[in-house]
Amino acid sequence: MSKSSTKNKILDFGFDHAQSEHHFIVIIPKTAKQEITVHEISDYNLDQTIEGIQANFIGPGHSGKVMLHYDKWKAIETFCRVEFNQRMRINGVKAAKWKQGINRVHRLFGKELMVLAWAIEDANPGDIQQAVENWLGLKPEERWWLYTITNAATGHPTHHKGKGWRKALRFALTENPVPEGRYTQTLLDDEKNNLFQEENDLYKGTKKTK
Repeated sequence: MSKSSTKNKILDFGFDHAQSEHHFIVIIPKTAKQEITVHEISDYNLDQTIEGIQANFIGPGHSGKVMLHYDKWKAIETFCRVEFNQRMRINGVKAAKWKQGINRVHRLFGKELMVLAWAIEDANPGDIQQAVENWLGLKPEERWWLYTITNAATGHPTHHKGKGWRKALRFALTENPVPEGRYTQTLLDDEKNNLFQEENDLYKGTKKTK
């Protein structure tokens, strides 16, 4: 992400279509009975609808990347949000939140998200925390590399589920014995400090205007 991006054009998690139209979309349904889907999009279209995006999930030239059960998404969404927001703040970009409907995600964040999503799509619920710990332990460029090789070999959202590199990611992230809380607790503690600082700055700004 570039600091030169026009901040008021940035959507959701760091997506600036003036910089690059390539991005990812996370679609979060209104009900927990439906699944979360992630799409990789080459062109930005302000008029895109959920129905239009979902229609191309598995078709020719498919945009779909993964489909996650609601409970699995809930197990990782906070850590992804905090991880991406901390890096956005470094670039002077306002923090974002996941919302129902269309969430646009910077292409590099999207690749990183996919590594974790692929790792947990077939994982036991009890292994997801371990996957998050190991994912946080990877450098961004390591996540990008893992996405590139996994997507090239097993990138179809349904035909390649649980195969090849997708399967390897699950074993790598859920079975590597990293102590619980090693990375997640530090991440959440840093987020608390950031939120406190933002509230403090807001309070100081309010006092000056009085």
